[in-house]
Amino acid sequence: MTPLEAIAVFVSGIAAGGINAIVGSGTLITFPTLLAIGYPPVVANVSNNIGLAPGGFSGALGYRRELAGQRQRLIRLGAASAIGGLTGGLLLLRLPDDAFAAIVPVLIVIGCVLVVIQPWLTSRIATRQDAPSHGSAWTWGFVFLAGVYGGYFGAAQGVLLIAILGIGLDEGMQRVNAAKNVLSTIVNSVAALLFILIADVAWDVVALIAAGSIIGGQLGATLGRRLPSPVLRGFVVFVGVAAVIKLVVID
Repeated sequence: MTPLEAIAVFVSGIAAGGINAIVGSGTLITFPTLLAIGYPPVVANVSNNIGLAPGGFSGALGYRRELAGQRQRLIRLGAASAIGGLTGGLLLLRLPDDAFAAIVPVLIVIGCVLVVIQPWLTSRIATRQDAPSHGSAWTWGFVFLAGVYGGYFGAAQGVLLIAILGIGLDEGMQRVNAAKNVLSTIVNSVAALLFILIADVAWDVVALIAAGSIIGGQLGATLGRRLPSPVLRGFVVFVGVAAVIKLVVID
């Protein structure tokens, strides 16, 4: 890796960490950067996942005030994310590179639509007084599926999680986003541990992305916490649409 390539990877890590803290989809910046430099797809995906994990912790820390009172919820949903992340990581190492190529854009589009209609949908859903504060069984199941997707690739995982949590939980967008940061970090961390143990890793890439994503996570959390819910919702949809265009049209 040349010095200019190293700078490009570091800067892409900052951008990805910031975007992940606000909504998710930072992988769409770092992953193509690594491919452009010449890393094989699986090595790039694995190294990128490990490198972005510290940035996830940084972003979650930046949302610590919005996480107040969500401990039990995150323990329960975090189990779904951990199992899903492990499953997705194993699929990445076992399945062909293009196995999910067709379904990934569809999932992102569905997530965007759910984010847009979430206020209308939740207003039509009768919330029982005895409903669990951490979400129903279907919420757990969909968080698990989002974890599988995140462990496999992860681009726009945050869009899917915000859609799922926004409908499944009786919370505002900022607290949903805070929970999303924790759950996506769990997914990335579990998958990263798996990759460290059994996959080929480019550790120079990991170090550069990790350093950049930690900085970006703090910057993204600072910005994201100040966005009104409608603006944050619009940004989620914008990133999701951009992700689909990047995956389908450009690629």
